[in-house]
Amino acid sequence: MPKSSETNRTLRTSGIVVGVVAIALVAFGLSVRAYSSKNLDEWTAEQAITTVAIVTPAKSDANRLLELPGRFEAFATAPIYARVPGYLKSWQVDIGATVNAGQVLGEIETPDLDQQLLQARADMESAKANLGLSESTLKRMQSLLASKVISEQEYENRASDFEAKQAQYQSTKANFERLQVNKRFARITAPFDGIVTERNTDIGALINIGSSASPPLFTISDASKLRLYVNVPQSYSSIIKNGDEANITVPEHQGKTFKATVAASSGAIDVGTSTARLQLTLDNSSGELLPGSYARVSFAVQSAEEALSIPASALIFNAAGLQVATVGKDSKVTLKPISITRDLGKSLEINGLLAQDKVIDNPPDGISNGEAVSIKAAKKEQG
Repeated sequence: MPKSSETNRTLRTSGIVVGVVAIALVAFGLSVRAYSSKNLDEWTAEQAITTVAIVTPAKSDANRLLELPGRFEAFATAPIYARVPGYLKSWQVDIGATVNAGQVLGEIETPDLDQQLLQARADMESAKANLGLSESTLKRMQSLLASKVISEQEYENRASDFEAKQAQYQSTKANFERLQVNKRFARITAPFDGIVTERNTDIGALINIGSSASPPLFTISDASKLRLYVNVPQSYSSIIKNGDEANITVPEHQGKTFKATVAASSGAIDVGTSTARLQLTLDNSSGELLPGSYARVSFAVQSAEEALSIPASALIFNAAGLQVATVGKDSKVTLKPISITRDLGKSLEINGLLAQDKVIDNPPDGISNGEAVSIKAAKKEQG
């Protein structure tokens, strides 16, 4: 009996030990699972935060080179139209020819105008003869009036007739002289020294009195001096003044620089492009530069304050306009509106940021204000 009691005691002890061990194993398993679940939640939360790379705006020197495209125009250009109708009798110059003021470019045959001149001359001679007859008649009537052979009424009537004949003669004479002046326009001449840049007619061509609806017979351009037009961004429009010099380069003269001077400004900002139009002038007596050609214009400008530049890849364009995404000390995003002052290709000079701002490079789509982000790395943008 004592032996059976001892056996039961041992079994109870073993059962208790097994139960404790089982409970410990369950508790350990639950704690390990809870710890793993916490780590998983933390890892998932970390993965949900967007990781971004940031750059800081680069400072550029206040003294900088502003390069802009421009277009040459001849200092004076005259499209030449016909003033009289007829047929082209001859032309003396072709495109590319150098001409002097008053030089004949071509001649128009004017059969209709010639007939009008003959008729106008005949009308003038007839009016002159009638005027002479009326004048001699008036002189005779003056002596008759003195001897009271005729009445004063008859004399006044004759005097009025003389005045009418005189006016008629002046009218026919003026018409004849007008046609003579028109006849001179049968010879087409150059208005100033220059180069023939267009010839749009040939011998025998029907010539009508010209207008802008039809091409000119000739076009003369004075390219000894050129105008150069360039559109300057609004932020630089008050910096560049009349009299400032610019360096000009053209593709056809690699390695050569020309000098131009700012002559005038439009004095207004174009609402479509936010630029001001400048006119520069330069000497072209050598003839190296061609009207209508493209040029690269470089201004040495000095800004009142340092400019900041960011990579073009940091730019955000949406319904709110141009923006960049910055990261604050709390690792949250703030969208800031900016404006571009100069496009440098891979980088942009901008307004609207501070030098210490942390700008997100290549911001993900849909990034918004207040969004938490993780900073991957910070790098200094090289200007």
